[in-house]
Amino acid sequence: MRGVASLAGTSVQQTSVVLAHLASLGMVTRREAGTAALVGLERSNAAVVAVLALARLHDAVLGLLREEAHNISPAAASLVLFGSFVRGEARTESDLDVLAVRPAGVMVDDDGWTDALGRWRAAAQRVANPVDLLELSIADLGNLSTKSPLWQDIADEGIVLVGARLQVQGHRLVLAQDRSSAVVSPG
Repeated sequence: MRGVASLAGTSVQQTSVVLAHLASLGMVTRREAGTAALVGLERSNAAVVAVLALARLHDAVLGLLREEAHNISPAAASLVLFGSFVRGEARTESDLDVLAVRPAGVMVDDDGWTDALGRWRAAAQRVANPVDLLELSIADLGNLSTKSPLWQDIADEGIVLVGARLQVQGHRLVLAQDRSSAVVSPG
């Protein structure tokens, strides 16, 4: 019981009460073994199946966001999810923070790009929370200093949905190209 209590961050007494209730619902099995109790998750229980699906929701949302990101045309140089969702700290009122890096040669007013990114954003909002989208060109990336906590966090924690990953080179963000990285020159 102490092991489960430690994992749950609750007292042994509270853990024992909760496990007894879960056992009465058929969600866990409990067997006494001397002074210890052995508990196990009953994976065939419908409620357990639902709880496990919720536990995997983060990965399911990431998969759907990636799938939709592959429909953006012209393809993003990089589409990076960052912030509270990535850190596992999102709440019901949290948004999805996303950095979209336009591919080379695509201008900010390109209708095809704007429409494709808008469709991705709408699809993302159907799957998850509202989207807070930062859009930059490849040239803009080279002007950003990772001395700013925002850009450093994106480089450190960001999850690439499509395109190249971001990395820090010196105090600048760069797009990684295969195994080598290319410094993004300003302008």
